[in-house]
Amino acid sequence: MMSKKLNNLLPLVFAVAALVPTFFMHSCANTTQSPSGGPKDTIPPALYWTKPEPGSVKVPTHGTKFEFGFDEYVKVKTATNIFLSPPQQKPPKSKIKGKSVIVWFEEDLLPNTTYTLNFTDAIADNNEGNLFPGFAYVFSTGDSIDSLMITGTVLDCNTLQPVKNATVMLYKDHSDSAVFKSRPAAAVKTDDWGYFALPYLEDTLFRLYAIKDENNDNLYQMETEQIAFIDSLIHPVTVVNDTLKELQKYDMKDTLACRERESQYTLKMFKEEPTRQFLKNYGRTTERRAFVSFMAKDAWIDSLWIKGYKADRLITQFNLRQDSLEIWINDRRPVPDTLQLYVNYRKTNDSTKTMEPVVEHYPLFIEGALPRKQRNDYNYRKSLKHEDTICVYKLEATPTLVEQEGFILTFDYPIIYENFDSLYFHYLNPKQKDIKGEFTVTRDTLDVRRFTLMPKEKLLPGYEYFMKVPHKAFRDINGFYSDSTEVKVSLPTDEKLSTLTVTLQGVSGTLIVDLLSEKRDKVLRTYTVTANQDLVFPYLSKGKYSIRITEDVNNNSMIDTGDLLLRKMPENVNFFKMEDGQEFIDIPEAVELTQVINVQEMMKQ
Repeated sequence: MMSKKLNNLLPLVFAVAALVPTFFMHSCANTTQSPSGGPKDTIPPALYWTKPEPGSVKVPTHGTKFEFGFDEYVKVKTATNIFLSPPQQKPPKSKIKGKSVIVWFEEDLLPNTTYTLNFTDAIADNNEGNLFPGFAYVFSTGDSIDSLMITGTVLDCNTLQPVKNATVMLYKDHSDSAVFKSRPAAAVKTDDWGYFALPYLEDTLFRLYAIKDENNDNLYQMETEQIAFIDSLIHPVTVVNDTLKELQKYDMKDTLACRERESQYTLKMFKEEPTRQFLKNYGRTTERRAFVSFMAKDAWIDSLWIKGYKADRLITQFNLRQDSLEIWINDRRPVPDTLQLYVNYRKTNDSTKTMEPVVEHYPLFIEGALPRKQRNDYNYRKSLKHEDTICVYKLEATPTLVEQEGFILTFDYPIIYENFDSLYFHYLNPKQKDIKGEFTVTRDTLDVRRFTLMPKEKLLPGYEYFMKVPHKAFRDINGFYSDSTEVKVSLPTDEKLSTLTVTLQGVSGTLIVDLLSEKRDKVLRTYTVTANQDLVFPYLSKGKYSIRITEDVNNNSMIDTGDLLLRKMPENVNFFKMEDGQEFIDIPEAVELTQVINVQEMMKQ
């Protein structure tokens, strides 16, 4: 009996729920246009009626049209934001009729299914473009409306920033392949806060995914799209009702209201590593420099050669991901206009999906380059610039990072002769006394052209430090010698700068600790730690900063992504939060702050 009464009341409840959002905004509906020269109309359209009514059941599966009547003339601004759940192969169609929007479908609806039509930023008034806040219109092709719901948030796995307009999908098919080949049983788009509410769900177990659906087909395309998932089956338990704030439409600038909504699930979105391996690109950038790049990381090269050159005449270098290889020719002989490159590597067989050895040939030439005969012409050689005839390098030192990074020496080409003993490091103390210093030289493990010159003595404020490179200290594979240069650096002495000391507790395993700017778009300083310790972040201007901590599980100094089929999540990334929930540390001028962070507690948040 109770079930019958509930079914009888549901259409009225859903009608009220659908219309509430249009009156929830902090303004009244505008039913007349402003007179010419009057105040600008800022009031969004209001929904007056729908046909059929919200919550209708036994809706025909074929040829059904829905009409939505507004208080003023409107337009469909973004048709793709009229979103049907469960989605079909083709998106809903729409047109304007007077002050109404008519929506229909090119495919038949499924029988005995609860549907929702979501309108989010899809409709605007005709004159000023004020957006209709939207609502979820529910109907069923069966005898009743499903009444359960879930909520959640989709975040970027690296920045933990919200992912807007992600497609959240529920599957009753629990197989791993469902998200690749079939459309979901229910779906919805996230808002500006990465937040979603999926109402009117069946009482059953689901798989929960979110994708960045680039082509709007409601299927996951691994090569081009990002994905997030919950690594367990979920069962909705919350019952839909018209008082839930999670189902209301809010002004996205209303921070307090948006953050008060309950989020039952957090999904961290990532880009999967491609599994199909092949050589996807190659090229020659200068006479003696070329590259090859691969689709997937950890390329497996058995051998590589260039016709006419012995193996010991080639210098090669992989990047950190081992999906790109640079090649240099260390040979004084004139280089042909076209080089013949051969690569023997393991390539994915598209039929068997296994890695098989193949040998591929690639001709390498420089686009737009003059033939070698013309390059030997007197007039051409006369037109060469100075930097075309020397060993080019950069010597850099950043005042705020020199204590941690030292002087960085980077060459355009690998060097074949080096005389680091000829470099001269010295410094002036505040009394202008010149003192000779010592330094160490370390070649970068990932870049054969990059060296770190680290002073042995502790650097002090008020001192001026100099690194001098004399003439002909280096020679590169082109046979060119280096020019001389000198770089001066001093530690910042601005009294307004502050220092943050982070005391790490509960460290287990390897962690990457980054200090980021307020927008989280720039890493200011990085430490890799394996034990409890104090990390010093000096020379900070007044402002807000974020501390990101990543669990580097495989000790490869990079944030590894996830794998859907292996049910592997991306490496755990978290941002430190203050006691009041703020994700930023607000640093004033001229202070020394200490912040204790218990890593174990932080990573559980």
